[in-house]
Amino acid sequence: MSEVALNDPAMRTDDGASRAAVLKRLRVTDNVFRLLTRNAALFVLVILSGVILALVIGALPALQKFGISFVFTEVWNPVTEEFGALAPIYGTLVTSAIAMIIAVPVGIMVAFFLTELCAKWLRRPIAIAIELLAGIPSIIYGIWGLFVFAPFLQKHVQPFLIDTFENVPGLSSLFEGPPYGIGMLTAGLILAIMVLPFITAISRDVFDAVPPVLKEAAYGLGCTRWEVFRHVILPYTRVGVIGGVMLGLGRALGETMAVTFVIGNAHKISASILQPGTTISAAIANEFTEAVSDLYTSSLTALGLILFVITFIVLAAARYMLSRIQKRAG
Repeated sequence: MSEVALNDPAMRTDDGASRAAVLKRLRVTDNVFRLLTRNAALFVLVILSGVILALVIGALPALQKFGISFVFTEVWNPVTEEFGALAPIYGTLVTSAIAMIIAVPVGIMVAFFLTELCAKWLRRPIAIAIELLAGIPSIIYGIWGLFVFAPFLQKHVQPFLIDTFENVPGLSSLFEGPPYGIGMLTAGLILAIMVLPFITAISRDVFDAVPPVLKEAAYGLGCTRWEVFRHVILPYTRVGVIGGVMLGLGRALGETMAVTFVIGNAHKISASILQPGTTISAAIANEFTEAVSDLYTSSLTALGLILFVITFIVLAAARYMLSRIQKRAG
């Protein structure tokens, strides 16, 4: 462009106007984007508030009739309209605990194997197989658990556990009774298989994000693989690992169909994990279509409200634990 054109006031005015138009268009698009994201966040809060309000309104008749004793009563008798949530709450917590005790260490070890020890040609097939487990519908897990897994446990595993811990104080009551095959242990094992892909996948991703220089420095100091895993990888990725564990726990707490097939659906509390029981989700799924009275329906809705509260408490505790860990780490 010539010197005359550069010094032309009309040219400079046109350039300034074009830049102002571009800046105005960018401000408009930025404001629109901000508005859309804010409305999306508010929409989630509105949906959550609506769910809570619907549960509270639906559970109100049962809570008014039974009060706080609804949470601490084991009896569940639709004929006499006496309802208590203690047995489903107990079953939900026990089966979820069994699932997490098994799935968390196995999932983390599998993730470490895939990222640090596994041959490159074998990593992708194993990772795909684990991800396929997450894509299997829960009802398939339930059918497989009922017709394949439960008979196997009844014939081989449960008799072995009963005989092994028969004379062990404290553990004898945990593994006593006839080997039904179905029961809380079976439901917990099925849940462990179902939540394992989530914990493994998230742990693998966060393990891959560890800077190689940190691991190489630890190996250079003479650390073993276990020491590198314990003192370098886990501390660096603890937030992501705990997030994966909480995601798996949320899945275990709310799982319905797979548990319904294999837990036995008995409204009773037993010290033995081999005995049939029930969970909140299984009780709702089994009995909601049979709830002919308003109090019966309200009691099932109250179970849903309790499950919501349990999940909220678990997630809140996880967030608090993460904040404490981050604060301690500086």
